[in-house]
Order: sequence, then structure tokens, then C-alpha cells
Amino acid sequence: MGRASSEPMIKQADLPDVIPVFPLPGALLLPRARLPLHIFEPRYLQMLDDTLKTPNRLIGMVQPRDVPGGAEKRLHAIGCAGRLTGFSETEDGRYMITLSGISRFRVISEVQGFTPYRRCTVEWADFSRDLGPAETDAGFRREAFLDLLGRYFTAMELSTDWGSLREAEEELLINSLSMLCPFDPEDKQALLEAPSLETRRETLVTLIEFALRGGTGEEVMQ
Repeated sequence: MGRASSEPMIKQADLPDVIPVFPLPGALLLPRARLPLHIFEPRYLQMLDDTLKTPNRLIGMVQPRDVPGGAEKRLHAIGCAGRLTGFSETEDGRYMITLSGISRFRVISEVQGFTPYRRCTVEWADFSRDLGPAETDAGFRREAFLDLLGRYFTAMELSTDWGSLREAEEELLINSLSMLCPFDPEDKQALLEAPSLETRRETLVTLIEFALRGGTGEEVMQ
């Protein structure tokens, strides 16, 4: 996963009022980042075919919410739209695709229609900052952050390319970790809804520290 900075800039006025949505728990897409996905269900293969025919090729990633007794899961109010920037077809008719994050959106309502996949009327106005250049975080302290991250990766038995993490720009580093770390869906939603990169980093640190305490008040012993 890398930055989607090479994609042509899209103006907010060009963003559509209705987009197809892919409800997927735990899948987080953020502006200027890339998310690989494996598409194989027939309804989402249809969504992909339809998306390729649209000018902006946008798909909205949004997490479903569990509603007791509900036949179809409701959606969280905020998601993130990605531009379809890469896809390849496998021999059995499945697709590997890449979405490049463009902007978050607010779900206004679901569109009732004849498509096998879900579509939503959305608003973009609250997230105009998403369409600008990369954000910075004035309070970011890389060495302290990487030290905490190292303890977390050891505790969770995760591996990474530490050289790349040390060299990565702060937005790419914070957003990539927000997308990749194995947090619960509600925690992923909190990271998505963070109003700034600084707030997202603070939320990320809180989640890592909580995981190191094993969900209690004591740090996991190494």
C-alpha cells in the first residue's frame, strides 16, 4: 500500500451525489492512500463493471453496523471513496483491484433501485481538506512513536520494514498503520473519522497503548 499522490486531483464539485458502496467491516481507506481488494461476489463484480463506465470510477468504502434483528446491516455515517486505479482479472473471473483514497463522505440515505449492490446519496462538504495536499502533524515525534510501535509489533507478533517506516512521510506512516493494524472495526471507524492527522495519530497511539495493556490497566509483559 502506498500513497496515491500520482492520481489527478479531483475537485469537490466534480464528485457525484450518488456512489456505489462496498460495506466491509474492518476495511479502512483514507485519503491519499491505497487499498488492495479481492472482488469475487457476483454483486460486487457487477459493481466493478458499472464503476468502470463512470467518469471518476469511484467506490465508497464504508463499514456496516450491527443492528439486532436487522435483515441487512446498516451503514456507518462516514466512509471514504476511492478511485479505481488498478485491476487485474484472474483466470476464474475474479478481480484484484486497487482503490486510491480520494475523500471521505457522509451518508445521507441509501438509494433504492435495481442494482444488486448498495448505493448511497452522500455529501462531501465536511471533508474538503481531503482533496488537498498531504497533511502534516506538528506534534509528531518519530523516534518515540516508532519505539511504541516496536513494542506493539513484538507483542502482536507482527513484522514490518523498519527502514521504510523511518523514511516514510508522517501522513503516509500514520495512515498506513491506521489501515493495516489489526484493530476492531469500531476502532477503525474512529481512525477514519479523526478530523486531522494529529488527532488520528493520537487515536492510533491510544489504541496501541491499550492493546499493550491487554485491554486492562497493565502492560503486557515481554
